[in-house]
Amino acid sequence: MQNDTLPGLIAFEDGTYFIGEGFGAEGTTVGEAVFNTSMTGYQEILTDPSYFGQIVTMTTSHVGNYGVNERDVESAKPMVNAFVVREVSPVSSNWRSTHSLSEYLKQHNIPGISDVDTRTITMKLRQAGVMKACVSTEGISPEAAIEKARSWEGLVGVDYAKEVSSKDIYEWDNTSDENELFTVTGMDDFYPKLLEGRTIYHIVAIDFGAKRSIFRNLSRHGFRITVVPADTSVDKIESLNPDGIFLSNGPGDPEPVKYAQETVRQLIPKYPMFGICFGHQIITHALGASTYKLKFGHRGGNQPVKNMESGVVMITAQNHGFASKAEDFESLDAVITELNLNDNTVAGLRHKEYPVFSVQYHPEAGPGPNDAFPHFETFYQMVAESKKVSA
Repeated sequence: MQNDTLPGLIAFEDGTYFIGEGFGAEGTTVGEAVFNTSMTGYQEILTDPSYFGQIVTMTTSHVGNYGVNERDVESAKPMVNAFVVREVSPVSSNWRSTHSLSEYLKQHNIPGISDVDTRTITMKLRQAGVMKACVSTEGISPEAAIEKARSWEGLVGVDYAKEVSSKDIYEWDNTSDENELFTVTGMDDFYPKLLEGRTIYHIVAIDFGAKRSIFRNLSRHGFRITVVPADTSVDKIESLNPDGIFLSNGPGDPEPVKYAQETVRQLIPKYPMFGICFGHQIITHALGASTYKLKFGHRGGNQPVKNMESGVVMITAQNHGFASKAEDFESLDAVITELNLNDNTVAGLRHKEYPVFSVQYHPEAGPGPNDAFPHFETFYQMVAESKKVSA
């Protein structure tokens, strides 16, 4: 047991519960129970703002063995409501580690639970769909935890983007240590060579809960980035004189975020645009289509996606619980470009007339495969071509 003073309990709205051992912080929280099938990358998952409001169960059995470090985070703190694992490692063995997983969660007041049957939890969520749940490490009864889970409002119809978005406009620092590339020997000169002689274009990134890996990749491909809050007005964005617009990932339901949909609707005819995940869903609504909630979502680094125009198949990192409704695009000025091969849901789109495209996955990975990295270059070339035409 990580700490003999911490019991561990996860209870679901359907009345079932699992008793294990607590780690991290002492406390009780509620959220939407989901699972992630990634084998590694728990630190990036914990700090991904797209998980705000959720209780994440890892399907891989052993978590925490390489600890946590200050450089690989995707935001300033963990964004999950709670963390559930089969076994948490008692040892953090990596030269970059600064904290154990339990220490890190405790520092940020996030409860964790281990020694529960995560395989059964995953099967439950696959069969019944995501559920409201309660995690407690302070000894409340299963009955009390079940009641807390049932009384939680849920995330459908709630604007979570405003909760995790930047509160101020700021410039992403391309020269900071945070932007420094950590990679295998032989790759460390790839991006400097890519940038040699390349024009640096200015983009405005609308932050719905952006991962830092996205900004790192945009900067390494030749962009200067101004990050703005989710509710920034069209007039303010235009006053920043961008060459293009980027729409970030983010948590929850895109449908109630009407202000962003209207902003993007007005910006589409004016600027090259690239959207990732939540940004893809906002573009979907801005074009006049709709989204719907998936049964258990797509969360992991092993999701196959096929480009229907090129025939190319990529393995992608995904983290979302909503999807674009395919039939809505039949009468719109946009085409579906990619499909998730697991369930044929929409995984990408592009506008027929304007230089606008989006994907329902994470080309920056963090964690996950690098198959979709070329999307950042596509966006760069799109902006470059737009500047050439307008010159």
